[in-house]
Amino acid sequence: MAKSRSFWKVKKLVWFIVPTIVLVLLGVRFVNNSKSTDLQTILQNLPTEISQSINNANNKQQKDADIIARFEELTALLLAKQEEQSKEFEKERKVLEKKINDLKPVPEDLTLREKLSYNFPYDPRAKFPAFIWQMWNGKRDDIEVLINKQQWGDKNPGFVHEILNDEIVDAIVRHYYNRIPEIMEAYASLPTRILKIDFSKYLILLARGGVYVDMDTVPIQPIPNWIPEALEPNEIGMIVGIEHDAAPNSNWRKNFVRRLQFGNWAIQTKPGHPILREIVAQITELTLHRKEENSLTLNFRNDLTIMGWTGSGVWTDVIFTYFNDYIKSGVRSKTTWRDFHDIRRPKLLSDILVLPQFSFDSPQTIENDDPRKNYYFVVHSGSRFWKGAPKVEQ
Repeated sequence: MAKSRSFWKVKKLVWFIVPTIVLVLLGVRFVNNSKSTDLQTILQNLPTEISQSINNANNKQQKDADIIARFEELTALLLAKQEEQSKEFEKERKVLEKKINDLKPVPEDLTLREKLSYNFPYDPRAKFPAFIWQMWNGKRDDIEVLINKQQWGDKNPGFVHEILNDEIVDAIVRHYYNRIPEIMEAYASLPTRILKIDFSKYLILLARGGVYVDMDTVPIQPIPNWIPEALEPNEIGMIVGIEHDAAPNSNWRKNFVRRLQFGNWAIQTKPGHPILREIVAQITELTLHRKEENSLTLNFRNDLTIMGWTGSGVWTDVIFTYFNDYIKSGVRSKTTWRDFHDIRRPKLLSDILVLPQFSFDSPQTIENDDPRKNYYFVVHSGSRFWKGAPKVEQ
């Protein structure tokens, strides 16, 4: 009996151990197969995951770059807006400053030239104002006036073109010079219209700058072409042309005040130029002196009278005086008519660009092979309308 029980115990133990071992072996195999499958899957998916990671990084980098670019764009727009506002503020400041200065009385102890300098300062670096000034007291719808306006306008589309009658000229002079009583008195005292035209052209150019041309002129080239390409506009303060250049041994004194004269029928200038201040001062002083001497009435049919009072004679003297004033012009050597005699191309001396005689007095017909044609700017018919003034004995 004891042997029989022992046998059954051993038999049960074997039945328990064998299935257990089998189960363990099956479990180990399953685990090993599972790990092998996972590793194989990971290895297969690894390139895709790496590529996705790189793409994600690139996308993030592109988004960052887009954000930075947008930020820079907004910064640039903000700076441009600030600069624009700054310019507007500067313009408003200048306008306000000018209004304040206009309200201030001119100090009474200033000389006439100091008053002109005080009211009309000169900025050599300023641009030439885009104004064309002309004077005409007839009907504004006259065919000649309309043609003239169209010709100058077609050649210079960016310019403001004003044709002024006597009433408008008077209003402009009052507006800019009512605080300088000497000028107002001299202007009112001038006995003829031609003298007032000369004086007022200087007054308007001094205050506003731009281009003055007589009504009997025709443009050949646009005004910007008057300045040679080799020169910068900020080097130039005024452009004048030669009216008369006497030939050797000629009797020039019969018809002209100076051997070489600068014309005043075509002038381009920046406002406040010292030459304009001086010509205004000299005409004012001469007129008031003649008024005091009761000698305002002269023979105005004589060109020399006009030339020496308000015209090209005194205009020439003032320009040469400017050249020979080193402090004003910076020209060290003495300047005379010889420096401009028979010039064939524009000549810059100090800040004055002097054009040859044929530039503002060009021929009406120009040949293609004419070597001077590049410097033909204005045709001037020279219709001297003051010839109709009554003759008055001196």
